[in-house]
Amino acid sequence: MSFRFTQLLTDGSAPCTFNIMVESESLTLDTVFHALGDATRRQMLRDLEGGARTVGELAAPHPISLAAASKHVRTLEKAGLLRREVQWRTHTCHLNAEALIEAHAWLDRYRTYWTGRLDVLEDLLRQDDENGDTSGKG
Repeated sequence: MSFRFTQLLTDGSAPCTFNIMVESESLTLDTVFHALGDATRRQMLRDLEGGARTVGELAAPHPISLAAASKHVRTLEKAGLLRREVQWRTHTCHLNAEALIEAHAWLDRYRTYWTGRLDVLEDLLRQDDENGDTSGKG
């Protein structure tokens, strides 16, 4: 959502228009969904479910360089989905699933809609079965 207002300048020159963006949950959600939008990063998170891993261990199953893996880790870290611990040259990553709570809550708002739609579909399929219609065309 953005708000627009016009302000007259004190020197009497032409008015300027400013757009003020109202930042809410969207920044955090955008960052989390961006991080989850890549299959390599999703797999890295699944790997972290089993416990802490080094960046090299997270990179190993993928055909990517260590530098590319580090970029993926930084994206996950920025989204709050993992925590990185650095000891000398070893970077150990830990899953931080709490960052998914807000994303889950956002998705959960739509559960009622989809559940209702699926219930309607189930009822239609049952009616077809009761009527002996196996073509799926009603």
